[in-house]
Amino acid sequence: MAFNLEELGIAPAGLDAVRPFAVEGLDVRGRAVALGPVLDKILGRHDYPEPVSRLVAEAVVLTSLLGTSLKFEGRFTLQTQTQGPVSMLVVDFASPDAIRACATFDAERVEALTKAGKATPEALLGTGHLAMTIDQGQHMQRYQGLVELDGMSLEDVARQYFERSEQIPTEVRLGVGELYTRPQGEGLERTWTAGGVLIQFLPEAPERMRQADIDPGDAPAGTEPHEIEEDDAWVEAKVLVDTIKDVELTDPEVSVEMLLFRLFHERGVRLFEVQPLADKCRCSREKIENVLANFTDEEIDAVTIDGKIVVTCEFCSTHYEFDNKPGR
Repeated sequence: MAFNLEELGIAPAGLDAVRPFAVEGLDVRGRAVALGPVLDKILGRHDYPEPVSRLVAEAVVLTSLLGTSLKFEGRFTLQTQTQGPVSMLVVDFASPDAIRACATFDAERVEALTKAGKATPEALLGTGHLAMTIDQGQHMQRYQGLVELDGMSLEDVARQYFERSEQIPTEVRLGVGELYTRPQGEGLERTWTAGGVLIQFLPEAPERMRQADIDPGDAPAGTEPHEIEEDDAWVEAKVLVDTIKDVELTDPEVSVEMLLFRLFHERGVRLFEVQPLADKCRCSREKIENVLANFTDEEIDAVTIDGKIVVTCEFCSTHYEFDNKPGR
């Protein structure tokens, strides 16, 4: 079904923006995002192998959906520490719009998986844990939730995190793609694109959100698993989200509004104010100076090149040079 947004009086969010929405007929609230230039800049400055770029892109999409839900000035950080080829992945969102990302990986292990055709996000992460941290600023307590990783996708991580930490039924779809264009008189050019949709079941009656108890792992043999029949509205919402194709999340010509109307027009979808995203790093010369002032002489020697102290931000790749240790 085709939708004319102009006739409906709706201005599309465009790329690099999150669109909050609600489907009141299903007691569902959610967020949808389409990423373009911001993601391309983040990945472009790092020149990661393609499978690593895809994993980082998925993490940026998920962080965009979760971070923009903050109702205060703060930070949301998604970070993994694993035994996989990508040993660490960090995506950092600072309200209202700044996002940055970086990854640490073993190039040989990534290449081996790639040649074997097994470089999936789950294989790249391997076993370990993922932390989601909410920092509300100075003098406020930080909140952190952990999810164990063992062959899980980031979509599975989001579902499990909200199931265990918040007891909120959650469904999420993430998609990453590459666009190839040939500018006039130039060679083939690749750009990254990605998108995602996250929905949560939030009825007024809390008993409608009941979920089966998590198996503690030590139940006696023969114990029947705890089962609860899911609410019909939530089942319908999940089925609709499961119909989303990757191309609908990665095609810049398919706006998030068009996708949401395609999914929920029969139930009625309410759109809220767009929340833009920006490729911004919080590093600065002053912050680097404060860090270096606490370095030992041995640590300073490790970052000294040709008589100058050289520090490169892992997020934005900006180089900082100092003649002497700050504070001397």
